Amino acid sequence: MPITILRLGSTRSPDEGLRLGTVRRPPRGVPKADFAKRDFYDVWLPNLSPSEPRLKRALASQDPHSENPDRAWKAFERKFRAQMSQHDAAHLLDLLAALSHGTNFSLGCYCADEKRCHRSILRKLLAERGAKFS
Repeated sequence: MPITILRLGSTRSPDEGLRLGTVRRPPRGVPKADFAKRDFYDVWLPNLSPSEPRLKRALASQDPHSENPDRAWKAFERKFRAQMSQHDAAHLLDLLAALSHGTNFSLGCYCADEKRCHRSILRKLLAERGAKFS
């Protein structure tokens, strides 16, 4: 029973299970009671989102006018991995990897392109812990 990595707000698939939002902030203008109804998330896990300074670095790597977006992305990935190696985040990743062997759930973020989103790094970190993916 695997993990699905997705974009928050996308249409739910029947077998994706509980949807976990790994974002720093809830969706703007959406009442809390509507987060799940509008396909954002069922449970909010901001501990698995980049810190505010790291988020700015990630956004800079997506700027088409940036001098070296690949370098900015690699710097973001290095810093985000360090953030995710901290005690609470690392234990949460270990838990999710273990749960992926017995239950369906999904992780998501708002970004349109997973390649330039922290969820691609979460995918790698969970895979390194033996997580199963759909």
